[in-house]
Amino acid sequence: MIERDVFHIRLKDIEIQTERIVDPSLNTKAIAIISSPHPNGSIIFLSREAEEEGLSLGMKVSLAKKISYRAKLLPYNHSLYNHIHRYIYRTVSLFTPIIEPQGIGQFFLDMCGMQAIRGNVDNTGLFIINRIKEQTNISGIVGISVNKLISSIITTVAPGHVHKVEIGKEKQFLSPLQSTVLPTAQEKSVRYLLNFLMIKSVSQIQSMAEEIDAFRTIFGRHASTLYEESKGYDTSPVKQLKLREHIVEQTVLPNDSNNIITLNAIVKDLAEQIACKLRKRKQLAKKIRLDIYYTDGYKKQRIGTVEKIDDRSVTNILQQLLFKANKRRNRIRSILVDVWGFYPYSEQHDLFFTTEKRSMDLSKAVEMLRKKYGKKILQTVDVFKALRNQ
Repeated sequence: MIERDVFHIRLKDIEIQTERIVDPSLNTKAIAIISSPHPNGSIIFLSREAEEEGLSLGMKVSLAKKISYRAKLLPYNHSLYNHIHRYIYRTVSLFTPIIEPQGIGQFFLDMCGMQAIRGNVDNTGLFIINRIKEQTNISGIVGISVNKLISSIITTVAPGHVHKVEIGKEKQFLSPLQSTVLPTAQEKSVRYLLNFLMIKSVSQIQSMAEEIDAFRTIFGRHASTLYEESKGYDTSPVKQLKLREHIVEQTVLPNDSNNIITLNAIVKDLAEQIACKLRKRKQLAKKIRLDIYYTDGYKKQRIGTVEKIDDRSVTNILQQLLFKANKRRNRIRSILVDVWGFYPYSEQHDLFFTTEKRSMDLSKAVEMLRKKYGKKILQTVDVFKALRNQ
């Protein structure tokens, strides 16, 4: 019988880490990521520095602003976090063909049989984490066990970068932990019963489970799964899932601004990056979304369609979306473009020299020059002035 090795990779605080990668000036600042900029929005992620400022998870935005004026309240940037998640997915795909993403920044890896190829599983886990760190500067932890349940619990409680629970020691590993580490213990009705009975640890659940009839009477339909989880049983396989493909580009303005010339220049630069990637893929896109992130935490967005992939056409689309989205006077911190829903593009060779053909030829010529001499070799006047003045 081949021993199952299931890895769970958890990139802790990936949202905070990602924001600091995009904007290095945030590295030592108090950061709180919020669900909404409205006063009744709440904090969903926060940095250690923000905790030291007195902020906490679930705190309302209105209260957070009163407690700390230095903490940076950032809107939840779903597109950016998904972009990093997909990039890391491609990295871990080099180690096994069977990967199951779980939320943002979490992956299950079926490493069954890989020990013969890659050697010691602990070393393999450390190598994966180091590879992710090298390519993205994001830190994480790997849990290794015989099943998904134990591996995922490891990454929530174990210190260090790699931790393994040997086969047969699952019950022993779970015993001293808080009961809330078990998925079923987080069900509202089960959590209420555990609190009422003052059951704090998994070991107490394990002891109760020995009295099968009483256990079933107390927990009802949840008794069977709670019993299996407390013993560390889990037979669910790692299911290979395919992530939806996106192209994401984002610019954080060096100085927050709402100057329309600067914003149009930034959008033009993003459009040229998107157009270049679409030409390489020979694809159009059903959806292109422009997100604006303001300094006070608000976010605005508009969605369009990419029907032509020359620089001018994509720039026109994004500048129109910018005009529709930016209706506030507040300064803008960041602009993000997310493209998805790709389908093939077939280039038609016209007999006559049309405006569309001229624009496409010009885009390709600029692309070739930038590839040979660097991105900044050619810049239009508005982009150059805007970036120089930042």
